[in-house]
Amino acid sequence: MKSIISLMTLPLALLTLPGNLTSTSIKQPTAVSRHLDRTGRETIVPHNAPERDKQKYRIIVSSDFPPFPVTNSDPDDVQSIVRFLLYANEFDVEGLIVSAGTFNMVAEKKNMLAALDEYDKVDENLRKHDARYPTAKALRAVTYEGKGANNGVKVKWGCGKQPASEIIGKGMDSEASNAIIAAADKKDSRPLWISVWGGPREVAQAIWDVKNTRSEKELKTFVSKLRVFLIACQDGTHEWLMSEFPDLFIIESRKTYHGMFRSDSQEWAQENIINNHGPLCAIYPPKAIAGPGVIEGDTPAFLYLVSANRGINNPEDPTQPSWGGQYVRQGSTNHYVDGPGGSTISKWKNDFQAEFKERADWCIK
Repeated sequence: MKSIISLMTLPLALLTLPGNLTSTSIKQPTAVSRHLDRTGRETIVPHNAPERDKQKYRIIVSSDFPPFPVTNSDPDDVQSIVRFLLYANEFDVEGLIVSAGTFNMVAEKKNMLAALDEYDKVDENLRKHDARYPTAKALRAVTYEGKGANNGVKVKWGCGKQPASEIIGKGMDSEASNAIIAAADKKDSRPLWISVWGGPREVAQAIWDVKNTRSEKELKTFVSKLRVFLIACQDGTHEWLMSEFPDLFIIESRKTYHGMFRSDSQEWAQENIINNHGPLCAIYPPKAIAGPGVIEGDTPAFLYLVSANRGINNPEDPTQPSWGGQYVRQGSTNHYVDGPGGSTISKWKNDFQAEFKERADWCIK
């Protein structure tokens, strides 16, 4: 059973530190977390280790990202992308996918590129605080378009509205689904986290293509590399993934993500994020469909890894508390579903909101 054990004043000589962490880069930690990964290997992370010395998670974000100003969609994806870009220094971003939108069901990467244009105006300033922030050019190079009503696949929004066979299959691949395959095929021992803010059609198409072009053993290897975090059930491929691939690591947040809603008021967002914090923060919508203020229903899908970088949770064990919520295993599958609920996110509000405010300040200081 995976566990986290706090060890007080343990000599550094006894620690097996991950990555490039050494006894010279960490000074007498007061506590550490010991993690057992899925293979049983133990790693130890000092709680006060500098973020730059902790591992960077490989991540692909798939979002039903709307245009500016937001019409026929939910503005909360724009809220979430602003926060995500302020945390881009902590990830190896291998893809920004624009999937079919919530209501008009088109997938247009120009919407994401417009957000990156605003990031481009602040990324140099962000690198004053951490040189690991990627350039806007680097992020544009890994921005991909999925399939939608604008390019050949009419995806209906919502669970149970459409069988997966209508929106994935032969000839339905996209630059986005192909990018997922290419990323997973890299010779990199780290898992590939896919943070799905809209429907998972592009993930499902990637797996469908591998299933139908490779051996069963190769499919199993491919699936074992993926870590999929699903927010709500937003198209017909969601249920297909859950039913057809019990060994696929999936965190399904159908309701737990509600704990992110109204993390702070519209007034807080205006003062601490939107106003006088540079061009990127200026695009943060002051309200979303769920109400005014900080909604960000999709944000738990990457905050889960941010808290892991702070020694709070082992991302291989979703039953542990995290900024992205706490989940329970679904039977004998490799799927994790809603457990204690939204309070497992909202209880961390003071921590993740303080960091958000600080990083917004980095855009101008």
